[in-house]
Amino acid sequence: MAMGSKEFVANKPHAVCVPVPSQSHIKAMLELAKLLHHRGFHITFVNTEFNHKRFLRSQGPNSLDGLPDFRFEAIPDGIPVAGSNEDATQDVNVVTEALLKDQLLAPFQELLVKLNGHDIGLPVTCVVSDGFMPFAITAAGELGVPAVVLFSISACSFLGYKQYPTLVEKGLAPLEDESCLTNGFLDKVLDWIPGMKGIRLRDLPTHFRTTNPDDVLFNFCMEIMHRVDKASAVIVHTFDALESQVLEALSSMPKLPPVYAIGPQQLHLNQLPEDPLKNMGYSLWKEETECLKWLDSKEPNSVIYVSFGSIAVMSPQKLVEFGWGLANSNVSFIWVIRPDLVLGESAILPPEFVAETKERGLIASWCPQEQVLNHPSVGGFLTHCGWNSMIESLCAGVPMLCWPFFADQQTNCWYACNEWGIGMEISNDVKRDEVEKLVKELMKGEMGVKMRNKALEWKKLAEDATAPHASSSKNLDNVVNLMLSKEI
Repeated sequence: MAMGSKEFVANKPHAVCVPVPSQSHIKAMLELAKLLHHRGFHITFVNTEFNHKRFLRSQGPNSLDGLPDFRFEAIPDGIPVAGSNEDATQDVNVVTEALLKDQLLAPFQELLVKLNGHDIGLPVTCVVSDGFMPFAITAAGELGVPAVVLFSISACSFLGYKQYPTLVEKGLAPLEDESCLTNGFLDKVLDWIPGMKGIRLRDLPTHFRTTNPDDVLFNFCMEIMHRVDKASAVIVHTFDALESQVLEALSSMPKLPPVYAIGPQQLHLNQLPEDPLKNMGYSLWKEETECLKWLDSKEPNSVIYVSFGSIAVMSPQKLVEFGWGLANSNVSFIWVIRPDLVLGESAILPPEFVAETKERGLIASWCPQEQVLNHPSVGGFLTHCGWNSMIESLCAGVPMLCWPFFADQQTNCWYACNEWGIGMEISNDVKRDEVEKLVKELMKGEMGVKMRNKALEWKKLAEDATAPHASSSKNLDNVVNLMLSKEI
């Protein structure tokens, strides 16, 4: 779009999109921003200064020049840069404390004022905030524009977080003492949550697992669930067929704004006839595309892809157990090992492991995950159960081995294994024999065949949901109409 036509520009709705400063949240928000841009919105995409610099390093110095109507801005987060690794994910507790204290509110308000006074005459008409960035809801209210929140997590995880105030009322959280983590207390079945039949306390998002009533993450989640009720609408990155009962339960919550399931977002984007933003990447790390050539030489469904996302960490012992489990399975694998995957140390695998697997194993520091999962040679995914990873696996029709790390990942794992039939769980303590056995079962066993067939069924249903006039497409239309209505 040319900058010259001031009248045309002035009539465009202007959405300011602000994600949580971490890889998966940025990707989900950027996908939504691209979809809104395609619907005629001027987009201002707001990263923290720390992640803006990372983005430029990974994508290239001109990658965020965007278009005249898709701009990037950066605001300070007030967090000192720790150490020398500028590409490490920021500490979750430190980021959460900054958000709980609303450290980003004043810089974000200043940015909104600046954007409203912009010389192209394009006032902000809507704030699209990550559900875990509550200050943006406050800022939108003060500006008098709608705040639409995107939860880039599953609907079941969102409903799980919504139970936190009830857990406190029922005396289930915070925990009485540390023994609750090991004495079977977490195995208690919660029969009072609509749409979550058979779920146990241990399957809810993990931030309630603290004995400290002042725990930062726990109190932040409580605050989030309180503030989301003040939004104009809630978007969840899922689709009706996958989580129908949970979405029904969310829709019947009296104080919660309307909930719209619009996913999977990447399937909407794939359908765009012409996407001027197609080459705009999502990754904060440089992606190693050599792995795709390596996959070309492998048989269909013969490779397991292993990645634990951008935040999960593990001990050196667990890394070695995963390694020998993969080696002993005799299955080909691609394994993403980030520089900061191992707690406080370099991720070093024994030379014997490297020698044993050099013909059928590939280690990478970061991969173009969607392309890898959609490659015909990939037949399974060993994952930490982050929602972006799971929805990408489901869209590719690839079944999973689940090793949930924290937060919403336990809930996603429970649903994948118990409701959707596409996952098997690896126990938290990680033993090579179990890893070997489950990798073999996933890639070559009867259970693996059943799960692959089920994953392909869900892939088809995801495609159906994003077809024109289908559930996710209609929900996206409804959200866009709400954002254009200018009603709060």
